[in-house]
Amino acid sequence: MKTVAVIGASRDRTKFGNRAVRGFLRQGYTVVPVNPHEQTIEGLHAYGSVLDVPQFIDMATVYVRPAEAVMVVDEVAKKGIPELWLNPGTDAPLVVERARELGLDPIVSCSLMAIGELPEAV
Repeated sequence: MKTVAVIGASRDRTKFGNRAVRGFLRQGYTVVPVNPHEQTIEGLHAYGSVLDVPQFIDMATVYVRPAEAVMVVDEVAKKGIPELWLNPGTDAPLVVERARELGLDPIVSCSLMAIGELPEAV
């Protein structure tokens, strides 16, 4: 199964960044929460950046504001993560454009729905 970085992971179970952690875990993914302000999320070690993660990451799913997402896509490109999901609210044209400038082919869609989870039900 793939390793997924949930960028913008949250300890708040009502936020989509937390729902993504739980949804991907439920579907059997290895989940790496990324949040520079948290130590653990849903019992998993949280990293400040994808650049801090020692293992290979197959995909990144982003749950941060567009202003932050522009910097995040730079880190995703630098880490060499081959699959980037920009979820609703993160998918501003500026972010998509920056990702493409860096050679990424962002998937602009809800990653939870793509794995068979309903975001509001997680």
